[in-house]
Amino acid sequence: MARRVASVSWRGGLFDGSGLIESSGSGVLGALPVSWAARAESSDGKTSPEELIAAAHASCFAMAFSLLLAEGGTLPEQLDVRATVTFVPGTGITSSQLEVSGRVPGLSEVAFLAKAEQAKTNCPVSQALKGLEITLSAKLAGAQPAVAA
Repeated sequence: MARRVASVSWRGGLFDGSGLIESSGSGVLGALPVSWAARAESSDGKTSPEELIAAAHASCFAMAFSLLLAEGGTLPEQLDVRATVTFVPGTGITSSQLEVSGRVPGLSEVAFLAKAEQAKTNCPVSQALKGLEITLSAKLAGAQPAVAA
């Protein structure tokens, strides 16, 4: 079992206040300013919970995808993953869009997309985001993009 910790200090109200992610257990996060405006309007040099969720989703997906590829005997040379998390004020987080391009010698485009779909469904962050629309766009280097819902 692994437990991860982060601490945030917030001052003021939601719309006029601001916060600071002060620390994380690993020490890699710290002094990250957050605000409502960064969340709902322009980031203006600040982060948001959705940006952190996007980072978590992209990295989790990349790990899950690389594991599935390795288990199938095709080690990826490189996977480039982007996650875009959408936040709608008054509604909440509505979706996460995953985009992956990769170089995987010896793998067909069909197999690449199938493994990517499997990683999308089974990565722990995708599991935590169940109930949201999670989409995937996957492109194997040298192939045309394949899109799945």
